[in-house]
Amino acid sequence: HQQWRKVAMQRLDVQPGNFAIDVCCGSGDWTIALAKAVGPSGQVIGLDFSDQMLKIAAKKVDEAGLKDRVTLVKGDAMHLPYDDDKFDVATIGFGLRNVPDANQVLREMVRVVRHNGKIACLETSKPTNPVVKLGWNAYFKTVPVMAKLAVNKYSEYHYLLRTTKEFILS
Repeated sequence: HQQWRKVAMQRLDVQPGNFAIDVCCGSGDWTIALAKAVGPSGQVIGLDFSDQMLKIAAKKVDEAGLKDRVTLVKGDAMHLPYDDDKFDVATIGFGLRNVPDANQVLREMVRVVRHNGKIACLETSKPTNPVVKLGWNAYFKTVPVMAKLAVNKYSEYHYLLRTTKEFILS
């Protein structure tokens, strides 16, 4: 996911001074990447509905020395509390699977981004090609076990597997 985010950041071409929002910011990793890219003249909103995730994000933002340009907000991704055309960039990373209506969240992101602004979404989904699906299933079944062995984080990756299997964007 770190490599995918790095590629997304390159394609977003975030500029110093930009105003960005990271929807469903979770523990703040993408929020921090955005904050580094916008520099001291920019601002980033990290929005999440979970107090616990916002606490983790706040700690990471503080440790990264980026409190001057990051505001963490408890909010609803389906009803972003911002005016139309407010942000230069909007991102969401692995959050669509956790909302009741992914299309509504994407519409909200489009609404709050300025004309010529950019939106990026990182998400996993189930492949439909039978051959690819077979490899995908094998790979995803091993990810939680490998994460347990490598970084002692089984539950986080098991959650990713479960929610990815359940996620359907219509």
